[in-house]
Amino acid sequence: LPLLLGATLLRPGGGSHPHPFYNGFYYSHVMNDKGDDHDNGVYFSVARLVVETPKEPVYSASGTNVTLPCHYHYEPEQESKSKIRIKWSKLRDDYTKEQDVLVAIGKTQVAFGDFKGRASLRQGGRREASLVVSGLRLQDDGRYRCEVIDGLEDESNVVELRLQGVVFPYEPRRGQYQLNFAEAERACREQGAVVASFSQLQQAWSEGLHWCKAGWLADGTVQYPIREPRAHCGGLHLAPGIRSYGPRHRRLHRFDVFCFSSALAGDVFYVERPPGMTLEEGRQACRDAGARVARVGQLYAAWRFRGLDRCDGGWLADGSVRYPIAKPRANCGPAEPGVRSLGFPSAGRFGVFCYKER
Repeated sequence: LPLLLGATLLRPGGGSHPHPFYNGFYYSHVMNDKGDDHDNGVYFSVARLVVETPKEPVYSASGTNVTLPCHYHYEPEQESKSKIRIKWSKLRDDYTKEQDVLVAIGKTQVAFGDFKGRASLRQGGRREASLVVSGLRLQDDGRYRCEVIDGLEDESNVVELRLQGVVFPYEPRRGQYQLNFAEAERACREQGAVVASFSQLQQAWSEGLHWCKAGWLADGTVQYPIREPRAHCGGLHLAPGIRSYGPRHRRLHRFDVFCFSSALAGDVFYVERPPGMTLEEGRQACRDAGARVARVGQLYAAWRFRGLDRCDGGWLADGSVRYPIAKPRANCGPAEPGVRSLGFPSAGRFGVFCYKER
C-alpha cells in the first residue's frame, strides 16, 4: 500500500526537485502521509523487461531431448540490480491451475513432479532462460510458460512443444460409448498412448482423419473430425471440420476416446504360425522372440512412422485383431491408408504383432 500511494502521489517532473537518474533507475520525491515533501527514496525502474520465445511450435518426438528457447532483455538496455528468478510452468488444456516445471534463482534450480531429473535450465548465453527436457514423454506435449522475475518486474511468454505422433480413435471391447473420462484416460494409457488434445486432433483432421463417432479429448470436451459431411455425422449442411459436443460431465457421460501416440523407441513386427494362433499362443510367440504383444498405439505409430504394411490380421495386447496398410490394394480394405480393425474376436486363429525395445 505505501508503494501504491507513493506511485500515485509522485510530484510532476517539472517541479523544483527534478528526478536524478542512476543507471536507468531514478529516485522520486514522494509526499509522505504527513503531507510534507520529505524524500522517502522509493525505487522505480524505467526500463521494460521483455521475455522472448519462438512464435512457431518446437517439434520433437517421444524419448528424445528438447530445448524450449527463452531469452530476456531490457528496453532500454540496463543491468539488473537483483538476482533474476526464472520459472517454467506447463499450461493445461482445460485452463485449470498451471503445472510447475522448474524454478531457478542464480545457479540454484529445482524441478517438480514428473519433471524431476529431466528438466534443467540452459544458461549458455547471456540472459538465456531456455528449458531443457530430457526423455520426452507423451504427456509433455503442450504449451509452456517462461516467466522472468526481476524485483518488481515480472514478464512471461509462451512456447509450444509438439510431439510428432498419431491420433487414433479407440473403442473398448465392451462396445461404443462406454468410457467416462477417467476410463478413457486409462484406456489410452493401456494402449501406450495418452488422451489427445484438441490441437492434436485438429492436426490429424488436417492430415485426413475422418471419424463419425464422438470421443473424449484431454480438456474434457467431446468432439469428432469430419472430412466429408454426411447426414448422420452432423448434417450435410455443415462444412468439414471438428464437430463438438462441448464439455461433458467427466464421470457421468460416456463416449469413445481419441488417443495420441508418438514415435517408437522399438520395433513392431509380425509373427505367423500356420494355421494361426490364439491370443495366448500369440503372447508366447512374442516372448519366444524376446518381445511382448504390441499395443494399439504402438501399431499405429509403426504404421505412421515406419510404414508398417501387412495385409494379415494380428492379435494386439487388448485382445483386438488389426492390421496396418501403408499401400492400399485390392482385398486389403478401403482405398485409403490406415489401420484396419477386425474387432475383438472371442475365437479364431491369427498371427500376432509383437513389440521389442531397441
